[in-house]
Amino acid sequence: MAFFESLVIVLAAAIALLQVSRRLTIPYPAMLAVAGIAVALLPGAPVTGLDPKLAMALFIAPVLLDAGFALPPRELRRNWRPLVALAVAAIVLTTAAVAWLGVVWAGLPLAAAVALGAIVAPPDGAATVAVLGNFALPRRTATVLKGESLLNDATALLIFTGAVAVQGSGGIDGAIALRLVLAAPGGVLLGIGLARLYLLTLPRLGGTLGGTLAQFVATYAAWMIADRLELSAVLCVVAYAMTLARFVSSHSSARERSHSTSIWAVVVFVTNVVAFLMMGMQARAIVARLPRADLLDSLTFALGVLVMVIVVRVVWVLAYNRAAGALPALRGAGRAPTFAQGVLVSWAGMRGLITLVAALALPPGFPGRDLIVLTAFVVVIGTLVIQGLTLGPLIARLRFPPDSFAADLGAARVEVIDAGVAALDGVAGAVAAGVRRDFAATRAVAAGPGDPQGTSPVDEARLTALAAARARLGDMRAAAAVDDDIFRLIEAELDAL
Repeated sequence: MAFFESLVIVLAAAIALLQVSRRLTIPYPAMLAVAGIAVALLPGAPVTGLDPKLAMALFIAPVLLDAGFALPPRELRRNWRPLVALAVAAIVLTTAAVAWLGVVWAGLPLAAAVALGAIVAPPDGAATVAVLGNFALPRRTATVLKGESLLNDATALLIFTGAVAVQGSGGIDGAIALRLVLAAPGGVLLGIGLARLYLLTLPRLGGTLGGTLAQFVATYAAWMIADRLELSAVLCVVAYAMTLARFVSSHSSARERSHSTSIWAVVVFVTNVVAFLMMGMQARAIVARLPRADLLDSLTFALGVLVMVIVVRVVWVLAYNRAAGALPALRGAGRAPTFAQGVLVSWAGMRGLITLVAALALPPGFPGRDLIVLTAFVVVIGTLVIQGLTLGPLIARLRFPPDSFAADLGAARVEVIDAGVAALDGVAGAVAAGVRRDFAATRAVAAGPGDPQGTSPVDEARLTALAAARARLGDMRAAAAVDDDIFRLIEAELDAL
């Protein structure tokens, strides 16, 4: 079976499993893991590999860009203490604990053991967000978890890159040390500069096919330039994405932003599918070539690492949670985190794409590569099954109090609507009066006790009219009353209303 055939099969399975995951509030990476393993075990499934640097750029760059848009710098400043505790301290502690296990138990060289620790340390934000989206949680908790998923990738991959470099060179020398010190700040500055440069091109490319393609070209170019300059490509793309998120709204139209969001959602999903498929294929090849005794030893070690990463996170998060409750300096502004919030955050540690890709990116001949890849696969599958399938029920049992999100959303919508109506002050005529009535109907819904984004009677009437217009347009096309080019133009106009 060719790789492309395997990819089509796993994509088809992923589409079906995605619907199941939505109904059962199961994180979709868990379903992708099942699909990837199943397809990899089919007779004739190929064993496919990628150049390590290509694997990192191909899979990680779009995921970081997507995540970076969801975390504005203001949220980083507001929640920097818990984010440092999770995205830096927790990653370093987990890496150290797993590295100790790798040296003592598996006999790995120290640098290789550190690389293993960095590979399995970062939780996957996509898995967590897939579950959190189905529950009403305290906003600060949700924000911290989303921010952690972005920053912990940067921390883990910096450690991973350094460990691989040290292992490859046989030790730390002055050149490697200097490169590691400059990698982080240099990557951030480069990302900000490239984002500013990209924003200058938007007025000329906006709304065109070239503009859509430029999003991908610029993202991958940011990664490759940073990599060539031996700066942190991860932090470069993160800074690039966060800078764009701050300023792109004033440089693009609503239709362009909606179109871009849809495209990147598809790209990130397909990236996850391909990564799980390739990891499943590599794991199958490793299992096939290991002697039975070595395989049992490797699986036992992998299960030990799985337990270690879960325990370290739970212990550290709950300890920090209690300390932050007692010491305001650790929690910053806002209320002290509750024990329920600590339990949720400590259990939201599913591993996913970053772990898979980092394992795939290990160079051939790396000490203990087969063991590290197999361990990474076991940790991903184990955390997705153990934590991913139980996180939803855990949230339900913790019974978080209602958050102020709906009220704040309604108040913001009312203020925005009032600004729109105020712009029509002094404007007479039936058209202006009609716009005021539409805004008034929407304002009543936003200020009401129900869903602040619910549909007003005006919205329902408009949707009914649009549905009838689309149906009529379809009938005209079927009857050959309009040509296809006219049909597509009018359909696009109706879709934009």
